[in-house]
Amino acid sequence: VPDADLSPLSVIRGSHPVPDENSMTGADLLLKGLAKLHADDFFIYLLSGGSSALIEKPLLNITLEEMQKTTRLLLKNGVPIQQVNTVRKHLSMVKGGRLASGTTAAGVVLVISDVIGDDLSVIGSGPFYPDATTFRQCRDILERAGIWRQVPQTVRSVLTAGEKGEIDETPKKQPDRIRHHLLGSNRIALEGAQEAAKKIGLNTHILTSSLCGEAREVAQVLVSLARNIDMYSEPFLKPSCLLLGVETTVTVRGKGKGGRNQELALAALGAMKDDDGFLVLSGGTDGIDGDSDAAGAFADSAMLREAERQELSINAYLDANDSNAFFSRVGGLIKTGPTGTNVMDITLLIIDGGKHEPNG
Repeated sequence: VPDADLSPLSVIRGSHPVPDENSMTGADLLLKGLAKLHADDFFIYLLSGGSSALIEKPLLNITLEEMQKTTRLLLKNGVPIQQVNTVRKHLSMVKGGRLASGTTAAGVVLVISDVIGDDLSVIGSGPFYPDATTFRQCRDILERAGIWRQVPQTVRSVLTAGEKGEIDETPKKQPDRIRHHLLGSNRIALEGAQEAAKKIGLNTHILTSSLCGEAREVAQVLVSLARNIDMYSEPFLKPSCLLLGVETTVTVRGKGKGGRNQELALAALGAMKDDDGFLVLSGGTDGIDGDSDAAGAFADSAMLREAERQELSINAYLDANDSNAFFSRVGGLIKTGPTGTNVMDITLLIIDGGKHEPNG
């Protein structure tokens, strides 16, 4: 609760997914507080998804505005989160193990993971964890995304200086005095969802907790899988409920509103065609999907018929990256409000039988 009085604690509400002035204030408090600790002191740090934006202190003479522009360019161009964090770690004083370098105290980091594989170097950009990536990799990431010349000149100068060894690399060794413990993850959330689904009688399987890729491409794969189960009961007997942990990306070309989960659901709807036996649901466990007030969306053939009734073009909405507007018109938006916890996204695929039967 932003306005709650938690004295003597200081509460700073940072911004996500792009840092703001409060993110800077929070980073300053952390740096100063850790620096005051002595070698015989002990700290407890809760690290969760979103920390890469919630605390920020740009390196050298990079301004907040330049960091914001760089972050937006990375996100807009569909760069995977691991690569986004590689760049952010090399532009920050609090990421990639640099926060650990600011104290001599011992401590424990309690982690809620929002990344595939629970990689401690990626979660929150690993403020207390060693970083194996390099300044050179940052340039490669930006060049592959086609935005090296679009990021601010100061950012390019810092990365170039780092490549030449003029700026220290991120720490490469884990201090023995600091330990990490994983408290929550996408896999744990999937197991909870599986238990809930089984209680209502669904034949439920966890398919993966590490699916990634462009949301539209992932949607095509999921519909193909659903169609195969529907027609041949392979690789699962129908009816089936499949659960997947996903971390998709969206390459934004339009000016609409939405997020990766809503885009996945919309692309899946477009791929369903006349299939009646499927339902696809995708949502963010933090209750926030992209720049909308929805956590995600679900799609089935009833929405396809409603779109046809309203003469809505799914492809046009996809081209505009306007999935939120589409589902606002036909139904299907999932609105939970912010949950306060982020363990990636969960996608649910139900195949209830449909009308298809195996040929022959």
